[in-house]
Amino acid sequence: MGGVNVVAMMTVRNIPDEIHNALKVRAKLHNRSTEAEVRAILEEAIRPESRIRMGDALASLGREIGLTNDDFAVFDQVRDKAPAEPVRFE
Repeated sequence: MGGVNVVAMMTVRNIPDEIHNALKVRAKLHNRSTEAEVRAILEEAIRPESRIRMGDALASLGREIGLTNDDFAVFDQVRDKAPAEPVRFE
């Protein structure tokens, strides 16, 4: 909203030394700071590259069942082209 990016901060306590050292090594292998490495690990855990994206899944489904652009032309013919009215809260 309004182009303002809010960035959250987090503190993780009681990380065993062996985990912390492994993070530092992994970060060095990827040429980034330990903090950047932790962010990358968290992002991969939450949004893995292998996740199925909705648009890709729908496009794949359309190809599987053989949809063409002509099939979608029907939607343009029956679609209500009147401008949308703003919602009223009266």
